[in-house]
Amino acid sequence: MSDQSRKTASDFDPQVLRLFDQYVHGDIDRRGFLSGTARIAGGMAAATGLLTMLAPQFARAQQVAQDDARIATSRVDFDSPQGNGKGRAYIARPADAEGRKLPVVLVIHENRGLNPHIEDVARRFAVAGYIAVAPDALFPLGGYPGDEDKARAEFQKLDQDKAKQDFLAAAKFARRFDGGNGRLGVTGFCWGGGMSHWLATQLPDLEAAAPFYGPAPAAAEAKKVKAELLVVLAENDERVNTTWPPYEAALKETKAKYAVYQPAGTEHGFHNDTTPRYDEAAAKEAWTRTLALFGRTLGAAKRGGKKETGAEAATA
Repeated sequence: MSDQSRKTASDFDPQVLRLFDQYVHGDIDRRGFLSGTARIAGGMAAATGLLTMLAPQFARAQQVAQDDARIATSRVDFDSPQGNGKGRAYIARPADAEGRKLPVVLVIHENRGLNPHIEDVARRFAVAGYIAVAPDALFPLGGYPGDEDKARAEFQKLDQDKAKQDFLAAAKFARRFDGGNGRLGVTGFCWGGGMSHWLATQLPDLEAAAPFYGPAPAAAEAKKVKAELLVVLAENDERVNTTWPPYEAALKETKAKYAVYQPAGTEHGFHNDTTPRYDEAAAKEAWTRTLALFGRTLGAAKRGGKKETGAEAATA
């Protein structure tokens, strides 16, 4: 959502953005961010103000309301070998989906669990004609707690190996989802981008994956990838970007089908429109390319007897 009054990444000192990235990913805590930023900004009050400006604004950025008449949403449990034997996902689908077989997209959140932003992203897919399945990795720990700091703290308690098994179970559930056409794509952001990459190495029947600024797997894993990939990277994201060249070389060697979108001047998280790191033009282009990938590989939804292309669905 465009808003001329909103701050953008260019309004912040690059050192502050680096500290914020470290804070978001658990490398430093809140105190570490504030003390480091205070030295740059000239005091603790200024640092606290900067943290407030960088914090997510979920309601302000929402693009598709929960009660939007074009879609239907629900929360559904699915069988998983981990935690309490169940996983839980937020489901968003077109309101007029009955009687049609639609493509399914697994939507994977960042390292805070299934927060309101990712639910909004799932609803955007539903508006574009997809069934979106968005699991919550924090479900075994009680689910997203409603607070980003608490969510980050809970996320650090996750057993990552068990979380991977939960998402394998989620992918199985999504592919067989009632009303789906049997074809599955996956996309994710940050931690979810890394999980999307990993799922592409584990699911030989996965049709497509669009990992957004997620760490790439080890190069040896590339030979397992059968899905078509759209790899979305930020320009200023050293932590993630250093993992990509060896993996890309391995993908080339195995002749995997992939494309890279890395818009200039962007920061990690540039698709997330709840924070100043958001880059509207780059985010829109990444979204259009993602829908084009899924429209090409999953089979686009039909409305009124007309088959939509990814580009047409992007403007729905």
